[in-house]
Amino acid sequence: MFIQPVDYLLFAWFILAALSTAYVSWDQFRNNPEPAVMKWGFILVTLYLGALGLLLYVLADKEPRPNTHEEFVKPLWKQGIGSTIHCVAGDATGIIVAAAITAMLGLPMWLDIIIEYVAGFAVGLFVFQALFMKNMMGGTYWQNVRNSFMPEFISMNAMMAGMAPVMAILMMGRDMRAMWPGEMLFWGVMALGIGVGFATAYPFNVWLVAKQLKHGLMTARNSGQKDLTDSESAEHPRSRKTRMGHQTKAHHEQHTPHQEQMSHGDDHQHGEKLPPAVAPTRTQLATMAGFTLIMLAGGYAYPFTLVNMHLSAHDVGRSIMAPGMIVAFDTPGDAMKDMAAVDPRGVKFTAAPDARGATVLEPRIENGVKVFDLAASVIQWTILPGVTVEAYAYNNQVPGPTIRVTEGDRVRINVKNDLPESTTVHWHGLILPNEMDGPAMITQNPIEPGQSFSYEYTVGQRGTYFYHTHDHVDRQQALGLYGALIIGPKNPADLIPADIEYLVQLQEWTKRDWLTFPAMPMEGALPNYFTINGKSYPATETVHMKVGQTLKVRFIGSNTTAIHPMHIHGGPFEVAAVDGETLATSARYLADTVNIAPGQRYDVLWKARKPGKWLIHCHISHHTTNNNVEIQGGGGLMLVIDVAA
Repeated sequence: MFIQPVDYLLFAWFILAALSTAYVSWDQFRNNPEPAVMKWGFILVTLYLGALGLLLYVLADKEPRPNTHEEFVKPLWKQGIGSTIHCVAGDATGIIVAAAITAMLGLPMWLDIIIEYVAGFAVGLFVFQALFMKNMMGGTYWQNVRNSFMPEFISMNAMMAGMAPVMAILMMGRDMRAMWPGEMLFWGVMALGIGVGFATAYPFNVWLVAKQLKHGLMTARNSGQKDLTDSESAEHPRSRKTRMGHQTKAHHEQHTPHQEQMSHGDDHQHGEKLPPAVAPTRTQLATMAGFTLIMLAGGYAYPFTLVNMHLSAHDVGRSIMAPGMIVAFDTPGDAMKDMAAVDPRGVKFTAAPDARGATVLEPRIENGVKVFDLAASVIQWTILPGVTVEAYAYNNQVPGPTIRVTEGDRVRINVKNDLPESTTVHWHGLILPNEMDGPAMITQNPIEPGQSFSYEYTVGQRGTYFYHTHDHVDRQQALGLYGALIIGPKNPADLIPADIEYLVQLQEWTKRDWLTFPAMPMEGALPNYFTINGKSYPATETVHMKVGQTLKVRFIGSNTTAIHPMHIHGGPFEVAAVDGETLATSARYLADTVNIAPGQRYDVLWKARKPGKWLIHCHISHHTTNNNVEIQGGGGLMLVIDVAA
């Protein structure tokens, strides 16, 4: 599933990589005269680097015209590419296999990159260098291992010095889907890392080829094949090879089998013996090895200053952080998962664009107990035409259904968890048995995914309350797990009278890069959408009244990040109840704005004095915009009271 813009780019890149690899494979085995080890080297590198691998092949190795391969690959820069291809094909194969296995095993990143180095070096040395080169150059296997060890060590160090920080920083960066082999991003990061590793290893491979310590590009022709150029058309390939000074020798001076003749495309490459002034010394080799070790140490150390290298793919759970969110080298994995975007692939229900939340949930009666059923799941919810969020919801709506009961009722609420994480429910402000209160790990074990829990208690209060999650609260409540709990008085005389009643449940949302993140008061997570009862203005409801009628507004601070000064146009209102407690007549007061903090509730009475359209809105101006844009005069925390004469 494509959930980020980069996914489309990666898909296109991988299609291009497949086509490039198919062409290189076809051309190598059909047309290009070189040993099998180099054919497979270019094929593998093109598979890893895509179009870049094809470019390297065409510019440095593909025979442009028949029987011109020797001359074409002769320049040292091309020989360096061939040597680096040989290195990267083997080393990267080992690294990729190790990275996939360590991720699935859940090993921490610091151990991951060490194992990757060992695996890459082993495959490069024991397979692509010693084994394949033995088949071409002769000698025993262990002779080839000894001869290849130091060049491979230098080349591998340089390659991993570039590759390790790229992989570690990007895999543990903002989009940690890159940690998991089942995601396209994992392979995209691996490809980028291999590309950077190729670039850092290339200059060292040029030096190694120039010093006759590594092989570059080679030409392999059948013994009967003749060059088509006029000057060489009569020459036998062996004599042509000898004339060019490219005898096919390994360090141990053994010739290749007679069926195939090999020539090297550069005079520096295993041909005539280098003069003493040019030949490599032990001091030079030790210096190069030491320098690449320093590079490797730096490449390994640098990610430790930026990302938490002690975490594994299992710890971060393919989390995607919001743009601008600070993720440091000491950020715990659990924090990353709490701050992460909702994975759209986990959506189990898509609500209709005009669906409304806070619908009244009707109970069933069992032995005198009012029974309600709640199910928490991941849904797609429309907050504004064209703007959807991935929400955590009770009964497929945001806010969750309104539970209305009466003081003295015995209630049972069955909660089923269909979320990808554990949850609980807290009954905010209620006096009830401690084991029914809801805080995870404090009064109850969390309700694990797929499990259920029943809350049962007798309602002993009256007024405006609400329920919300109390497990991973900063994440789950911010994503929609809350709902109103309205308790009517046992004695009707205790009811605060009004002609019309309206619930206002507040919430903030963070929607960026096509994803929904839990709104939090921290960098990168600050909200850019705001809702009343799950909708942003102008999608909020309109309250219809007549002059002289009284409206009771139940404000509920179901939000999690801010204090919202809620204001009503058209005259002051009377504050009649605070946090579920009805104020005595003498204690009531007039106001035109009340500050609704998270968890607070206010019942206010507003009288329609004049006809017209009057606003209820937050008095923080940014909170009456949608992604900082006003639509039809506002946005976010706004709704209209339409008063008729």
